[in-house]
Amino acid sequence: MCVLIGVNQLGFGAIVPVLPLYAQAFGVTASAVGMAVAIYGLARFLIAMPIGRLSDALGRRSALALGGLLSATGNLWCAWAADFPEFVVARFVAGAGAGAVITTGHVVLADITRPEWRGRAIGIYQGTFIFSVGIGPFPGGWLAENWGHDAPFVACGLASLAAGAIAWFAVGETRDIAGNGKAGGPAPDFLRQLRLVVSNRAFLLVSWVSFVNAFSRTGGLFTIVPILGASSLGLGADEIGFGIALGAVLGLLAAWPTGALTDRFGRKTVIVPATAISGGAMLLFALAPSYFWFASACALWSVATSVGGAAPAAYAADNAPAGMNAAAMSSFRMLGDAGYVLGPVLLGFVVDAGGEHAALYLASGLLVLAALAFAGLAREGHRL
Repeated sequence: MCVLIGVNQLGFGAIVPVLPLYAQAFGVTASAVGMAVAIYGLARFLIAMPIGRLSDALGRRSALALGGLLSATGNLWCAWAADFPEFVVARFVAGAGAGAVITTGHVVLADITRPEWRGRAIGIYQGTFIFSVGIGPFPGGWLAENWGHDAPFVACGLASLAAGAIAWFAVGETRDIAGNGKAGGPAPDFLRQLRLVVSNRAFLLVSWVSFVNAFSRTGGLFTIVPILGASSLGLGADEIGFGIALGAVLGLLAAWPTGALTDRFGRKTVIVPATAISGGAMLLFALAPSYFWFASACALWSVATSVGGAAPAAYAADNAPAGMNAAAMSSFRMLGDAGYVLGPVLLGFVVDAGGEHAALYLASGLLVLAALAFAGLAREGHRL
């Protein structure tokens, strides 16, 4: 699963530094650029529940392979889109594929882990995810500078195709393993499972943290930060890509010890400071006066999201009723992906009305407020 998600997200990371610039080339506004990012999240949001149901009906391996095929189709279509509406449709297809892979990946992790070591396992997986997304902008920026802004989309399509092949030929089926590593028995129907999951306050609180992080990541880091770096600091796509990739190495190094801390001291102990530090990184992006500080913000963001990435997913899996991993983790991904949809659009409108700095200030404030809310209202999850 780490190999699969690493290959898949390396391709996704390659388009991060060029996506806003590529969309701008169609002559659209900042809010329209935000829509090009948000439509990807909308597809992920809409497919989360169906793919969770499909992973129960046909198996996790089939859902993962289907996701890789859809993602490859969408990204190659993006590279060949003739106009902005066609580009947006292609982004929707790519987002549906990505949503299938990411959601089913979390279901598989919930299937194969137990609470006492779940934080470390998800930490390694999440570290691989974040490292690949973070390092991808470096080759993606280089491809864009030397081969054009459509080249990273071709690379992403090929990587998605490779991820689908890995899913089909290498990933074992885990559908018959229920929560906590025990054999699953008969479970309620899927809608009943969903009602049980979303009635859990702890589950809703951690989903809110996931929502705000996605809102800030896609609306801030993926949409506004590249534009701000180019307009205010005069950075090229390769410099932006290198800056984002720089922090990914530190994020990878933090993955294992963070997972160990999550298991040893509890999920909440990690979630609260990591979310607050992510807010600090957004603020630093807004205030960065030079490339050094831009790169520093990239490093701070990557470490914080690596630290905070495993704990929310582990917390959500801890709160999944036995045998209902697909319902729980697809709900968690869907609620988080709602932030993926709203972040680029709403922050894009803030940019149009008040500028890039105002949008990043808003993202920073929302992250800090989410940290405070979780600190005050959430109960602690598993700890050794």
